[in-house]
Amino acid sequence: MKPTSQTGAAFIAGGSIAGAGISSTVGGIGIVGGFGGVGIGVTPVVAAGAVAGAAVYGAFQAITEGDTAAFGAMGIGAVGGAGVASVVGGMGFVAPKIGLAFGIGAVPMAGIGAVVGLAAYGIAKILDESQVKETPFEVFGRMEEKVLQMDYYSAALIELDLLLSGNDLNSKFADWEIEDELKELKAKVKKQVDSPKSQPPKIEPKKIVPQTNQTPETWRCVQTLKGHSAAVNALAISPDGKTFISGSNDRTVCLWDLNTGKCLYTFYGQAEAVLSVAISPNGKQIIGGSVDRKISSWQLDTKQYHRTFSYLNSPYSHNGFVNSLTYSADGRIIASASTDKTIRIWGGYTGNLKRTLNGHTDAVYAVAISPDCQIIVSSSKDKTIRIWDLETGRERCILTQNAAAETIIISPDGETLISGSKDSTIKLWNLQTGELRCILTGHTTAVVSLAIHPNGKTLASSSSDGVIQLWNLQTGEIIQTLTGFSPVAFSPDGKTLLSSAKTGAIKIWRQVQSDEKQPDFLSGKWWEVLGVDEDADTENVKSAFHGLARLYHPDINSSASAKVSMQAINLAYQQFQEQL
Repeated sequence: MKPTSQTGAAFIAGGSIAGAGISSTVGGIGIVGGFGGVGIGVTPVVAAGAVAGAAVYGAFQAITEGDTAAFGAMGIGAVGGAGVASVVGGMGFVAPKIGLAFGIGAVPMAGIGAVVGLAAYGIAKILDESQVKETPFEVFGRMEEKVLQMDYYSAALIELDLLLSGNDLNSKFADWEIEDELKELKAKVKKQVDSPKSQPPKIEPKKIVPQTNQTPETWRCVQTLKGHSAAVNALAISPDGKTFISGSNDRTVCLWDLNTGKCLYTFYGQAEAVLSVAISPNGKQIIGGSVDRKISSWQLDTKQYHRTFSYLNSPYSHNGFVNSLTYSADGRIIASASTDKTIRIWGGYTGNLKRTLNGHTDAVYAVAISPDCQIIVSSSKDKTIRIWDLETGRERCILTQNAAAETIIISPDGETLISGSKDSTIKLWNLQTGELRCILTGHTTAVVSLAIHPNGKTLASSSSDGVIQLWNLQTGEIIQTLTGFSPVAFSPDGKTLLSSAKTGAIKIWRQVQSDEKQPDFLSGKWWEVLGVDEDADTENVKSAFHGLARLYHPDINSSASAKVSMQAINLAYQQFQEQL
């Protein structure tokens, strides 16, 4: 190629680059007129830049060589532009991003035609100098093809960057039809990245990052109980494991048969939502704490209302909501935690106020008593956990965190304090020294309820997004992931786990043989499987469906029963769609 033709190519390339820069700066561009509106993307602007570059080169050559043919090309182009204006009529150019809008009449169209004619002259000069036997229109076609290829390449790079960064996955999940979308995403990712190999779980002094166990699940939902008309906030199982109670936003406490799932009795007496419940170690009395600032008690054998715990001459038990209640193992003490920043110690048999523990600077979320009845622990919105001497009420130590612990429990051997925090972590502490032993990470939202198996080896945790994790406390490994909400509670024999459901129902989970590869969703209507109200709208149902699919789709969850679980989820969603 001659130097002059190289110069012409440089003009065209420069025009293309300028067009791309204008498109990226100005944003969306459009032409409007009697024919409607047409959007102009990156490709046409880049092509227009190339034409402008060719026209500039044509003008440069015409002036240098004094070639009158350039004026002829411009004249022909101007006549063509004016002809287009007469046929199409009034047009306008708009660029909303920069607030630009102006009309294009016959004269500007003639000018545009002249530029195109001059560009054709420039292309002809390049072809003549480079001895390439192509017409100007063939060259323009080839240029357009290259511009399109660059446009596709840029789009592909953007999509690949989003995919590899993970930012695009959530938007994909939001609009998918599960099977097709996952298949497409999986094919794209497989070409670009290899999934990291799973590593054996490693216990460190301060943090445990678990791997999900690949063995078959050993827990499944065997029954879903309906009795409350609003969300369930608290659960407690009787010492003999035959019955349990639940406290709800519907202002009632219900007594249930744990084996049959039958509601045996409903206790009334609290004026607002019930936030906490407990059963005495002898199984004869139940208590409930409420938004109405009261702790009420009932006798289980007679089902009669017994009394309201009150302090001084006040008719209330606290000056704020009663968030948490617990009995000491010997039944002599009841501890309560409240939004009034205090913990109160009551006589387990008399209900009389013995002591008030002050020290927290914000609402107290939870309280727990050690099995030996020597230590009481409290967690607060003030981001501290305080360990107290139960007998004297003196503060032993303060554990400070970056996020508040919404729930705390103590292991059966009395050696370990376990807390669940708003930062989605679970922390294990030495109860005697306050030393942080390790951190379990696996939830993605706040951990709001904890329950420990009677053998002290398995922990159940529930988070605010409706995920329940079962942990092996010796390894930090996630044994199984279930779908359910707080609260959670293990039966005394460890064979049953209770959890709430989003609609106010209660789920009963039981252990099964490891070779029974059955899903969590054994029975129930489509709305029970998806965890929504029967009259839920389409968006809520779809959201619940997508959330479960993220947990159980076999392309995401490689556990043995994930496929069966996904089939149950798909069937429930299909039943919902059929009724529309």
